[in-house]
Amino acid sequence: MRIHMIRHLILLAVLLGTLSAMADNSLAPEPCLPVPTPQQVAWQQLETYAFIHFGPNTFNDKEWGYGDAPASSFNPTRLDCEQWVQTLVKGGMKGVILTCKHHDGFCLWHTQYTDYNVANSPFKRDVVKELSDACKKYGIKFGVYLSPWDRHQASYGTQEYVTYYYNQLTELMTQYGDVFEVWFDGANGGDGWYGGASEKREIDRSTYYNYPKAWGIVNRLQPDAVIFSDGGPGCRWVGNEKGYANATNWALLRIKEVYPGYPQYEELQSGHADGDGWCAAECNTSIRPGWFYHESEDDKVKTVDELTDLYYRSVGHNGTFLLNFPVDKEGLIHPTDSATLVAWRERIDHEMGNNLLKGAKFTASDTRNKQFSSSMMGDDNWETYWAASDGVTAADIIIKTKKDVTLDRIMLQEYIPLGQRVKAFVIEYKTCCGKWVPVIVDEETTTIGYKRIVRFNEKTASEWRIRILDARACPCINNIEGYHS
Repeated sequence: MRIHMIRHLILLAVLLGTLSAMADNSLAPEPCLPVPTPQQVAWQQLETYAFIHFGPNTFNDKEWGYGDAPASSFNPTRLDCEQWVQTLVKGGMKGVILTCKHHDGFCLWHTQYTDYNVANSPFKRDVVKELSDACKKYGIKFGVYLSPWDRHQASYGTQEYVTYYYNQLTELMTQYGDVFEVWFDGANGGDGWYGGASEKREIDRSTYYNYPKAWGIVNRLQPDAVIFSDGGPGCRWVGNEKGYANATNWALLRIKEVYPGYPQYEELQSGHADGDGWCAAECNTSIRPGWFYHESEDDKVKTVDELTDLYYRSVGHNGTFLLNFPVDKEGLIHPTDSATLVAWRERIDHEMGNNLLKGAKFTASDTRNKQFSSSMMGDDNWETYWAASDGVTAADIIIKTKKDVTLDRIMLQEYIPLGQRVKAFVIEYKTCCGKWVPVIVDEETTTIGYKRIVRFNEKTASEWRIRILDARACPCINNIEGYHS
């Protein structure tokens, strides 16, 4: 009897404590649905990672091979996956996704399901294994691209091919260690789905592959992997191959409407404000005009300025940045590409390396528990955040520095485990005559999400203001930082 009474008293105390906390509005806000999984949060925190396109196309000067190039054409003379990964690490990349099989159907691993693979080339070695091992050695993530379309397999267009595809997916999910992302390409070869150079085999992509079954294979064998396609379900294509998202970019998507090959793909540049699923945008582009190596493009590598702009329009627009490196005929990342990548990372580190708002005093027009700790802001601490009271969808955050600082970039982050909330905001600075003035007027400042970096002409002040004008629920801001590039 006494034990039961003690238990009841403990439960009563917990209940009273909970009600008291609710009364002073100090509990965490209710999630604003939809919200990301922990895997999706960890994926977005990677921010920048690499693509590798490599295969017979490299040696035959093609982008989309027909699947008729002999396996003997694949013959790199100096292939070194450690060179790839070391280059990517120096460039600040957190992971790499390999085109294990492109549309031509040639497989870069020792698959048991077709002879059209690297084992039957002069090179012989398992490229997927060598890259996976290099990623483990140097501490970056490993991902795979497996083209659903296959121009080599005679069975393409039949159920036999779908089984073949599932079998190969299972091989990649079980033989090469942890996988952080699996890429399901929606490319369709133009007007219909083609086999060889002229053969046309029409299929209905929305049903033929039974994507939910393929995704189930990934979820069962690699539960931490994020699944990419036009409509996710883990992350989505951004709707262009130029490497940027729109300034308004929701991580939300009408998940049941969008599928691989979605015809209204331009919508994916902004997502859906009324989306019912969490599916953030991955912004993919190549460091060269093509995805595969072409010697004629050696002088057409994107410049450091171009890549820097894309960083701000991808990671800085609530997306991730997937940058492709076409491995050359020797089997190496070309020196021009390598030097450009490293110089680009040095530029980003320079422009975003000194947070001038660290140590500033932060106050807010409304706070959930009537307290606002400056330690919640101005530093990359993912475990803290400020939230307004329930029902408050507009609020101001004022930042005071000890002396004037000159800024031309301000970074904002929402605490996305509780959802994406902000629909419109303005950044202002106080002039010497005491007037609040927007730092920028020619760019829409709407969504924030995981990260929004606003660039503007440099302004000097000791007081700055973030005005959240509208939100889907009480704002929940994780971090604010300021930089002078």
